[in-house]
Amino acid sequence: MKGESRFVGLPGIIDPVRSPEWLDSAGSNVRVASSVTAYRSLGLSEDGRGIFLGDRVVLFDHVRLVLGDLAENGEAFIRIGSMTMVNAFAYLSGEGGLDVGDEVLIGPGAKILSAGHDIDGEPLSIYRHGLTYGRIVIEDGAWIAAGAMILQGVTVGQGAVVAAGAVVTRDVPPCAVVRGVPARVAGSRGGLGSMGDVRLTGKRGRQPGWLGRIRGLVSTLLRR
Repeated sequence: MKGESRFVGLPGIIDPVRSPEWLDSAGSNVRVASSVTAYRSLGLSEDGRGIFLGDRVVLFDHVRLVLGDLAENGEAFIRIGSMTMVNAFAYLSGEGGLDVGDEVLIGPGAKILSAGHDIDGEPLSIYRHGLTYGRIVIEDGAWIAAGAMILQGVTVGQGAVVAAGAVVTRDVPPCAVVRGVPARVAGSRGGLGSMGDVRLTGKRGRQPGWLGRIRGLVSTLLRR
């Protein structure tokens, strides 16, 4: 009818009775594209390991979820909060634990990597080395833009923005905007008042550039 909106390309709502075998639990009105895949062993979800989706989560085409062997890794899980959308070709590793909050946006081709490879010592072949793990937390309302990469052990704060193509190796403060390789705080989201105030220094004591110092001074003057 005239005036009604219709959408195409949105994944269908999964049937709770016939949900994918890789899914341990899902809330209501969860949409999962038929091309979404998962790499994991089955079972062992009673202790918190597994894949858990909240209400109205959307996983678009060719999203890849990875847990590995749950029998060998007691930290492996992926929890995705309500209203979160994961766009096409994103790669989500929960081998070290991945906790995604509510209303998070994960852009196409983003990579969230809670596991890596030990590179030190013998043997020469990395194939024969063990894995390293670090839980990743993405808090409510954050946006991980297209092609961004989040490495193990990182927390992305509430409402933060990770710019397209950024590689995040350290925690991101709430409401911060980070960009670059490796990612650095470029500023904070505007129009949020005191919620948007972000320290422009990293964990290692890196001082902000001249533009950051000017922004910090203006922010201080406006609060007086």
